[in-house]
Amino acid sequence: MKASPGAPLARVPLRPFADSSVSTIVAGFVAMMTGYTSSLVLMFQAGQAAHLTDAQISSWIWALSIGMAVCTIGLSLRYRAPIVVAWSTPGAALLVSSLPNVAYADAIGAFVVCALLLTAVGLTGWFDTLMKRIPAGIAAALLAGILFEIGIEIFRAAQYQTALVVVMFFTYLAAKRLAPRYAIPATLVAGVAMAGALGLLDFSRFHVALAHPVFTMPAFSPAAAISIGVPLFVVAMASQNVPGIAVLRADGYTTPSAPLISATGIASLVLAPFGSHGVNLAAITAAICTGREAHENRDKRYTAALWCGVFYLLAGTFGATIAALFAAFPKALVVSVAALALFGSIMSGLTNAMQDARQREPALVTFMVTASGLTLLSIGPAFWGLIAGVATHFVLNARRA
Repeated sequence: MKASPGAPLARVPLRPFADSSVSTIVAGFVAMMTGYTSSLVLMFQAGQAAHLTDAQISSWIWALSIGMAVCTIGLSLRYRAPIVVAWSTPGAALLVSSLPNVAYADAIGAFVVCALLLTAVGLTGWFDTLMKRIPAGIAAALLAGILFEIGIEIFRAAQYQTALVVVMFFTYLAAKRLAPRYAIPATLVAGVAMAGALGLLDFSRFHVALAHPVFTMPAFSPAAAISIGVPLFVVAMASQNVPGIAVLRADGYTTPSAPLISATGIASLVLAPFGSHGVNLAAITAAICTGREAHENRDKRYTAALWCGVFYLLAGTFGATIAALFAAFPKALVVSVAALALFGSIMSGLTNAMQDARQREPALVTFMVTASGLTLLSIGPAFWGLIAGVATHFVLNARRA
């Protein structure tokens, strides 16, 4: 009897190697590479801004990679569906501006708060109810506002590394037209080649080394919990978990959402002291594994996610090497790749924010406050953008049909 993709228990034995194919292996590798090349630079940028050591940045990458690998492999085997877990790219973007303003131990405590909220939502089944309470336009505008500051960095970088940025920008445009799935990897390759030609690469600190987890005892600060923990939770739910479930549903997988959310929340909680800001359901990279390109047989596409998890494990094991590699790149290359990788998310956020006429003004307020960098009472702009947007929505639309 054939098992349905969303069935909690398979009726036939699992045969991950027999069910695999060249296309599923390639899909898993492309999904891993897309995730890492599109947002790993954000974490490195945030770590540098917060003056973290190479060991702490390496541990951060290790913790995220292990969490993603365990959840991706475990959940895909459990439900025989291509369930891909990733870190929160918007969350990493949020940390670029907020992490330097708090002590690292306080940031770890905020990560724990975020993980507890995710776990609670998953275990209680509040996922759908909670998301309905936040207007979709405001959630989308919050995402766009968080990413906006990172997105414009490419044009700032063009002022002092014009040739490098121009080559990367037009490489991105060409790849976006000809092979959209490989636009970011192609841009990164072109950027590295151009940086080498300009003599901007510095491999003096590069070395091949295994990642070692670095434990940091969490410290709990109300300001850090509100300015980092709560926005991380909202962004993870609105920009990762919701579209992640939507991707699965669009391809016919009826896997229940509550166990997926709770599993990623528990993994985030366990790995937070090692630097993980949280893992959650993937959307873009998940679509690589859920589509027909991964495998013609929908019931065998779970193996694409399994291979993605295997590649996560390999990448996490050499987290120190990855961190040292990005240290060799010039800042203009790093911020440009990060900005281009976020173009799609920014466009999506702005588009969704303006779809509902009743939510346009609240969404605009949310976006402007968040993008402004407003900080009050040591609490960052993401929180105040959410508060301002919800308040505007309430004043303009309360008690209206």
